[in-house]
Amino acid sequence: MSYITTFSGLHFDPVEPDEGYIRIEDIAHALSLICRGNGHTRIFYSVAQHSIACAKEAEARGLPRETVLGALLHDASEAYLSDVTRPVKKGLQYYLEVEDRLQALIWQHFIGRNLTEGEKKEVFEIDDAMLSMEFHQIMPEDIGEDYKLLTRSFACRYKEPAKVAEEFEEILSRLKK
Repeated sequence: MSYITTFSGLHFDPVEPDEGYIRIEDIAHALSLICRGNGHTRIFYSVAQHSIACAKEAEARGLPRETVLGALLHDASEAYLSDVTRPVKKGLQYYLEVEDRLQALIWQHFIGRNLTEGEKKEVFEIDDAMLSMEFHQIMPEDIGEDYKLLTRSFACRYKEPAKVAEEFEEILSRLKK
């Protein structure tokens, strides 16, 4: 089999993706059910919750709409590829190539273009600060104080996945207007 079956019932090939098969409901649903930290968190905290927090931080920093959308969607490829922890991912060259192509296609689909290198830098600075905040709040150790660079406070707490998926879709819809 060279495809996955998505939440909406589509057959999606993550290695040779068709942009016409990218659906926000599939992304929001899948990310709302994938736990951060490979599940080694004190509570269930989803990739979608992380992505929403990143988008809200980008908005709080006054970044352009495209960058905010980029922050919301920065882990969207994981809806089709799953999440791989950073220590493992960095050694998986083929996975990284597939992930980069798919992520660029997702940004193209929802933003109309790939992010610039500068926009990616801003998004991944926020991503790292959020990771630090998540470790501080829901992991058994701190990994630094990058969370102190966040412009607003965030509380990592359990939220029902269906409600998180709905919020993810609402934010995307608002930003696309």
